[in-house]
Amino acid sequence: MVTDLLQVADELYAGPLADFTPTRDARARALKKDDPELSAAIRALRKPSLAAWVVNLLVRRETEQVDQVLQVGQALRGAQESMSGEELRALTRQRRQLTAAVTGRARSLAGEEGQRVTQAVADQVEATLTAAMLDAECGRAVRSGLLVTPLAATGVDQVDVAAALAAAQALGFEAPSRQAPELPRPGLRVVPDPEADEKALASARAALEQAETELEQATGSRDEAAGTLTELEARGMQIQARIDELRRSIADLENESDELDDELVDAEEAVAVATAVRAEAERVRDRARVAVERHEHH
Repeated sequence: MVTDLLQVADELYAGPLADFTPTRDARARALKKDDPELSAAIRALRKPSLAAWVVNLLVRRETEQVDQVLQVGQALRGAQESMSGEELRALTRQRRQLTAAVTGRARSLAGEEGQRVTQAVADQVEATLTAAMLDAECGRAVRSGLLVTPLAATGVDQVDVAAALAAAQALGFEAPSRQAPELPRPGLRVVPDPEADEKALASARAALEQAETELEQATGSRDEAAGTLTELEARGMQIQARIDELRRSIADLENESDELDDELVDAEEAVAVATAVRAEAERVRDRARVAVERHEHH
């Protein structure tokens, strides 16, 4: 069943993103009677995120390029231990240039399929390609062409690639190369679509509406962040004012403490003088008492 499941999964994840769910459910229904176990496994396949779908598309349309990226990643991982800091920094720049270039190609492929890729999604695609270069298991997951979520790796911590795959058995599977459908050859008569202009206008309006929605969301996020910043700045000013007040209080208390120390010294000296005077008074009294007693006996 594993082979059959991966074959079906390969077909599903190679297709258009919008067709994934209905196609998956149709395949599951068709097999429900003859192979209920495979049917259930197919129905459990998760729809990929847009970023994962773009990476899967890249793996199938630019298989050789992806294989080269993975080979470069393997070579770089093996060479890092013997490199100096400057060499590693240069290596990091080269790796970023490579992943950025491949990400640009992935965006173009998605555009050819009618799928718009925002910068946020492109960042996820680039992060997935970077993970494939930094981590061998991530590289195997990317090469399967069966991702359902993007990947991220630091090259140090272990990544749970199983959670990002359509099925646990997908690790080790390699998606075959699939080229885009051929366009009509020159010389063949192509019947123009009478509704082409209307469709193009509708598509442009949809793209404009989506862009305006994203702009509105971004503006809202910016305003919210700006509001938070203002609140934090105000809170910071309040805290600083409180710190200044406490510092003044501390300075006043230190001055008061110094004055108290001086008074303590004066008080100690006064006690010492008073004690000496008292002792002298006691001696005078004792002498007077002796004199009185002597006269009384005479």
